Amino acid sequence: MSNSEQINFEEYLDKFGSLTYKNKGVSMMPLLRQDRDLFTLVKKGPERCKKYDVVLYKDGLGRYILHRIVKVKPDGYVIRGDNNYADEFRTDEEILGVMTAFIRDGRTHTVKETGYRLYSILRCGFYPVRALYRKVRHFGGKTLRKLGLRK
Repeated sequence: MSNSEQINFEEYLDKFGSLTYKNKGVSMMPLLRQDRDLFTLVKKGPERCKKYDVVLYKDGLGRYILHRIVKVKPDGYVIRGDNNYADEFRTDEEILGVMTAFIRDGRTHTVKETGYRLYSILRCGFYPVRALYRKVRHFGGKTLRKLGLRK
């Protein structure tokens, strides 16, 4: 397909209703590994998304981002990548699609599987512990460098 024939994700979802694509980036690790795992999503309909849904949206720079909903609010969603520490806010109108499955090592997993649902709950639930560990590690390394005990 030439550049003039390529369509963006929004057009593809409008035309076909679902999309399977190779993961790019590390924000959804360890669930999705860059250039190795595939994800499948369906076009978002009029219904509200739920906590733990993984959604596709476009950021202010025009990049497509796949992140997890960590909190549902009346006017939108708090969203964060599984490997990220910063929250973002997105509205229903900004969400293009919702992940329904992913393919890892040739095996397809759906978001309805018990293992996946447990992973989602634990990944979000342990976020405060992961964030604290990251801060302590950063502060400890900085302190060791100031004391000349580490480069």
